[in-house]
Amino acid sequence: MRIDVFTLFPAMFRGPLDESILKRAQEQGYLQVEIHNIRDYAEGKHRITDEPPYGGGGGMIMKVEPIVRAVESVLGDDLGQIPVILLTPQGRLFNQEVARRLAGYERLALICGRYEGVDERVRQLVVTDEISIGDYVLTGGELPAMVVIDAVTRLIPGVLGARWAPDDDSHATGLLEYPHYTRPSEFRGLRVPDVLLSGDHGRIARWRREQAIRRTWERRPDLLASAPLTDEERAMIARWDAGETSSETDGE
Repeated sequence: MRIDVFTLFPAMFRGPLDESILKRAQEQGYLQVEIHNIRDYAEGKHRITDEPPYGGGGGMIMKVEPIVRAVESVLGDDLGQIPVILLTPQGRLFNQEVARRLAGYERLALICGRYEGVDERVRQLVVTDEISIGDYVLTGGELPAMVVIDAVTRLIPGVLGARWAPDDDSHATGLLEYPHYTRPSEFRGLRVPDVLLSGDHGRIARWRREQAIRRTWERRPDLLASAPLTDEERAMIARWDAGETSSETDGE
């Protein structure tokens, strides 16, 4: 996958792209990230990329010409064929399903907004989608762009060491992930559940499934409305709602 990022602050991407999974994904040819400085496409001696808004008001607005010129120059004939995503608080909320859909493309373009936003004509001329990573305001779209790149990259087949690794992640199945343990089996009086030491993969799978449901019920019950649950699992949740919080796998 190739991802083109349009930003006024290219240096912000050096750390995240040069470490860990993102670094390996690029080295192994799964990911190509090209960072484009919007300022390079501004005209005039001072290459101005922002102006006060028409009609007055506080703050500055990113100018339309440098952004559109940058996107058109870089994407060329691919403009209109690939998603051009503006990172903005006004966008649709980013989640695992959105990441999964974006991972199906061979190429993406991300525009990082700044200041009070972009000239509205940017949306009309080149933007095909708008994404927000949460209901809060950041200083710019660079951090959200990094979040999108990270979430999408790990879903590209082959990027993670184990082919199935993303399948049980929190939100991947509509549920939060089950608890994890590793050695030692006991630490400061806290023991690993016996079921995980049993070697019985069927019991372990059932325990993990129930724990994922329980953790979601406790922490993010809103997710359960759309989670893929069996009738038996919904009955189990109804018992928890009624105060019957014990289960067959407790204490194993």
